[in-house]
Amino acid sequence: MTRRLRPSRLAAAAALVLSAGAAGLGLYVRREMGASRAELARIAAGSPHARDGAFANLEPASRDAGVVLRMVANMLRGTPAVSAPPEWIPLSPLVVPPCPSALAATWLGHACVLLEVDGRRVLTDPVWSRCASPVPFAGPKRLHPVVAPLDALPPCEVVLLSHDHYDHLDRRTVLALARTTDAVFVAPLGVGAHLRSWGVPAERVVERDHDGVAEVAGLTLTCLPARHFSGRGLRPDTTQWAAWKVAGGEHTVYVGGDSGPSRVHAATGAAHGPFDLTVLPIGAYDEGWAGLHLDPEQAVAAHRALRGRLMLPMHWATFNLGFHPWDEPAERARKAAAADDVTLLLPRPGERVDATGPGPFPAEPWWPAPR
Repeated sequence: MTRRLRPSRLAAAAALVLSAGAAGLGLYVRREMGASRAELARIAAGSPHARDGAFANLEPASRDAGVVLRMVANMLRGTPAVSAPPEWIPLSPLVVPPCPSALAATWLGHACVLLEVDGRRVLTDPVWSRCASPVPFAGPKRLHPVVAPLDALPPCEVVLLSHDHYDHLDRRTVLALARTTDAVFVAPLGVGAHLRSWGVPAERVVERDHDGVAEVAGLTLTCLPARHFSGRGLRPDTTQWAAWKVAGGEHTVYVGGDSGPSRVHAATGAAHGPFDLTVLPIGAYDEGWAGLHLDPEQAVAAHRALRGRLMLPMHWATFNLGFHPWDEPAERARKAAAADDVTLLLPRPGERVDATGPGPFPAEPWWPAPR
């Protein structure tokens, strides 16, 4: 004879399951956040660019609370802010030579680029997760699948990180790369603490503050100022954010990470340029964070200030984090580049561009025509 549970017992069992699920999710989110506040404060205390445990921009830039609330709403809905492509964004198959060239770039989506610099490979800001958030089922979702599985990538000497926001630093991707490759992780000050807290061996983590230099695998990596912010929890600016100069024996690349308009671009161009290639963000702009994200015209101006030869736009078409149509950044960047005589590279995700020669380079629209 089957015994039925009383309603009160059913309710108690359901509450127990929900409580366990909430506790498990809480632990998961806590792991995603990374290093403890105490550890981050200890690291920040040793930097001249931090005060009371928080890093700051050289030029103040405010964050509009309304914009932040709209972003949170979009994350909870898991829907794009303005528009999404009518279907999957077209991808190119990943085809890379067995030996890295003198200068090439393969855009893998958002801020992730596979760079080849004088015979070495550098992977920037890799994110292979479906959502750019601390939970696996909510947040900004991909507008296209990953170009290829992580294990299909060629060996990389360096994984280069710009800051700790979820669309640039992904725990699961980092752990997979730490497990399956011999790459060294190079990051701004404090970001390495996240990696160590996740189990990445300390000897494979290199951190630098602004103007710090690291020599890794025959490349010189210089940590450079950017105008942005950081944080994986409720407290912002607990780790440093940065752009990077990647220099081999013959070629140099500027990796912009995430940045707003700033005089640091001209200062960097004067001190470290010219650059053979600049990799600059063109998406997720809004008046509410005008000092923290470049719009396409500002990105082209930053490229000119950096004294760049070729410009590869990124930070668009993968995670729609802004409040503009998903393909607007590319259209505006094309017009700005044409008006300012800038050579733009606009490959499909997965398309490799050899940047050593005179071209031609991919710059024709592969996205929908302007509305």
